[in-house]
Amino acid sequence: VAGSSPTASPAEAAAIFADLSPAELRAVRAFLMSRPELGLSPSRGGPLAKNTLFLVELLPPKKELALAYLERGGPRPRRQARAVVFFGAQAEPNVTEFAVGPLPRPGSYRPLRFKGGRPVPFAARPMTQLEYELLHRALAEAAAPLHRLLRDATGFWFHNCSGRCLTFSDIAPRGLAPGERRSWLVLQRFVEGFFLHPVGLEVLVDHRDPNPRRWAVRQLWYNGRYFSTPQELADAYERGTLAVARLEDPPSRQLFSSYEPRGRFATGTPTEVHGAKVCEPQGRRYRLRGNRLEYGGWSLAFRLRSSAGLQLFDLRFNGERLAYEVSVQEAVAFYGGHTPAAMQTKYMDAGWGMGSVTYELARGIDCPEVATYLDVHHLYDADGPVRFSNAICVFELPTGVPLRRHFDSDFQGGFHFYAGLEGHALVLRTTSTVYNYDYIWDFLLYPNGVMEAKVHATGFIHATFYTPQGRRYGSRVHSHVLGNLHTHLVHYKVDLDIAGTGNSFETMDVRFENISNPWSPGAR
Repeated sequence: VAGSSPTASPAEAAAIFADLSPAELRAVRAFLMSRPELGLSPSRGGPLAKNTLFLVELLPPKKELALAYLERGGPRPRRQARAVVFFGAQAEPNVTEFAVGPLPRPGSYRPLRFKGGRPVPFAARPMTQLEYELLHRALAEAAAPLHRLLRDATGFWFHNCSGRCLTFSDIAPRGLAPGERRSWLVLQRFVEGFFLHPVGLEVLVDHRDPNPRRWAVRQLWYNGRYFSTPQELADAYERGTLAVARLEDPPSRQLFSSYEPRGRFATGTPTEVHGAKVCEPQGRRYRLRGNRLEYGGWSLAFRLRSSAGLQLFDLRFNGERLAYEVSVQEAVAFYGGHTPAAMQTKYMDAGWGMGSVTYELARGIDCPEVATYLDVHHLYDADGPVRFSNAICVFELPTGVPLRRHFDSDFQGGFHFYAGLEGHALVLRTTSTVYNYDYIWDFLLYPNGVMEAKVHATGFIHATFYTPQGRRYGSRVHSHVLGNLHTHLVHYKVDLDIAGTGNSFETMDVRFENISNPWSPGAR
């Protein structure tokens, strides 16, 4: 590749941006766990008030060091990891990020300081599996006085529930002021597509204290009314002063929220045979070497970071760099609603490990059968690297429209010539299943030098319990379900290097210019 390091192959050059290997992830964890001053404990089990290693991923090299290596034959940047540690067993609990290196045999670490220079407050940390388990236990205990109400109104409950259990979805942000950690929990029937089965009860739990025994229910909302305690709600039910929302028993088959195929199209056209498929009649037209991808004039390095998702580096077309980095940074969803959970919902999905929930792609559905599939490894809220099989796919896609074409007519019923080029694009894809939502992330490379970023939102909607007042903030999608009005904001980082690194960005506006027509006097 033009301009690359004369001593490094293209694959070696791309490797400076490659995700950490399982061996590197284990080495970082083992090194940090061995440092007595950090006092780290395993992530799973035990109390919340402990020091744990939450996340390990690549810390990319600084741009100036990477370009010195890629373009000027400079030294290879030292490989480092970014580690996020929850310090819950300190006098002032906090979240601190560290740079750990050099890899593959780390021997030192240093804190990564950001604007302001202060660590992140412990109350602002992402949720862990351990905290969810404790939160479920606390909710089940708090709901004990509501057993009869829940059983009579929903047919589902918490204790000894077998196939009739309740679950919950939690809401963020977890409070209205800095330092708070109190979450609204939406109770749901635990069936397929439980996101669409709210039962009408929402509970505000204060779980800021590292000791779960000191957690407390602060408020409840049931079918349009607020209550201070579970007992107050239970007493209203026993007195007969509560407007009870009685739900129909869910059917054993063809539940409205299931993915079981059902129904028929009115036209009667075939639906039980395969549709069109992607094929490669003469083999693949792209090349994949480690984390380096080549297609036509395109070459790039890529990684799938646990915190946020796909990240492209050193994008070149015919050897000329167009961008140093193009990457997914964040996906935000703002909701409106009448219930307390709905009006509070403002999800920022990187805080939910958006890049770490990249589950296996289904051949022939998520990606074509002929695609190339790649495994990834994450160390996120775990005591070692976890393998996610077939989490990335690469394939060439017929666009169904010519890249360019022209029919050169002779305007006498014939033509001089026809010319056209087939339309194709190379797709790099992964998914993020952030609880109810499934994001499908695509980067597409076209043979004419165009690169496109796409995201598709699918899965289940984030829904709340229907009340007449809620219709101001959404649509009634089922008898007791409101599809809440919401807005998605997807953020990308785009570091363009068009004709070098010293370029700028500006917007241009178009305005009308009213002039005299030079060939028709009096006209404007």
